[in-house]
Amino acid sequence: MNIKSLLLGSAAALIAVSGARAADAVVVAEPEPAEYVKICDVYGAGYFYIPGTETCLRIGGYVRYDIGIGDVGSFDGAENVDHEDGDVNDTYRKNARFTLKTWTGQETELGTLKTYTETRFNFGNENNYATPDNPTTPTDEHISNPAHQRGVSLNFAWIQLGGLRVGKDESAFDTFIGYAGNVIQDTLVPYGDFDTNVVQYYFDAGNGFSAVVSLEEGSGEIGTIDSYVPHVVGGLKWTQGWGAITGVIAYDSNYEEVAGKVRLDITPIQNLALFVMVGYGTDDNLTDDGYAIPAGGRGFYKQWDENWAIWGGGTYTINEKTSFNAQVSYDEGENLGVAANIAYDVVPGLTVTAEVDYVHAGNFPDSNWTNADDEDSLGGILRFQRSF
Repeated sequence: MNIKSLLLGSAAALIAVSGARAADAVVVAEPEPAEYVKICDVYGAGYFYIPGTETCLRIGGYVRYDIGIGDVGSFDGAENVDHEDGDVNDTYRKNARFTLKTWTGQETELGTLKTYTETRFNFGNENNYATPDNPTTPTDEHISNPAHQRGVSLNFAWIQLGGLRVGKDESAFDTFIGYAGNVIQDTLVPYGDFDTNVVQYYFDAGNGFSAVVSLEEGSGEIGTIDSYVPHVVGGLKWTQGWGAITGVIAYDSNYEEVAGKVRLDITPIQNLALFVMVGYGTDDNLTDDGYAIPAGGRGFYKQWDENWAIWGGGTYTINEKTSFNAQVSYDEGENLGVAANIAYDVVPGLTVTAEVDYVHAGNFPDSNWTNADDEDSLGGILRFQRSF
């Protein structure tokens, strides 16, 4: 047999084998069984088990669009430069926000292990008048207040095991007592700062009595602790069918001052909820200009003017879709804030809120929390929010 015959025979054999294989039926592998998401109803609606774990996860958040007119936000309005003649004109203050929230829960031998995070993304112009583009230009000319990416903020990121919570939270001086009503502008007279890292313990007796102790770092130049001594917040609450009584007290370790608030919530009829909250704080060191960082009378907790302040208001549920919310606030420095809105649920998950706000700045302009240009200012906000 010569080489030519050998090559021809080998080729024929390969063709035959290939043809035989081509004639065989194609075998398709059976799909692996799908592992569907399992609902977790232990911690409420929206939770599901993370596949392969005993941890329940919930993902939510909202998309919000605010349109402000007049003096809103910090009550120094929104202005921008006219592109044609360079004059400064009043304009809308707008802001779009996407907020992402996550919750987790898992039962352990030491109690429920929880986490919560909230991250906010914003695009819009500022609440206030912007600074001139050119530092040499007078402040009343060529002011630019463009819409822009306003950054990302981490508002919550905490871990809680049983009653012990650590991480980024808002101060228990505000969260435990329930903030100050259901209006958008609830800080026309401020009731305390918010952002802080915490180590805190919650106690719930299960009979309506609860308490909190919180060690806090504070934030900002005035509020961040300047030594190993933390700020300290303590609170007590008594909740019953008629409402609740809550009290909180805070020690500011930077200025060695104390502030406290007491709040009463009542529900006189089924569709009406009312509250009144009184605050009092010492301020000798807060008003002392001899400090390296003067506080100007307002610390991390006692942010109202002078010693005392009062907030009151409520929510009236008109029907299953509509509610009316109002708040009035006043402090010893004669600052007065009034806010009222109508909130309407267009469809489940979509709420439109129209609010009108008024502020009278006491001791104007020396102690002007809102940075208002006038002693009396008026503004409004139209908010669209899709929550999920």
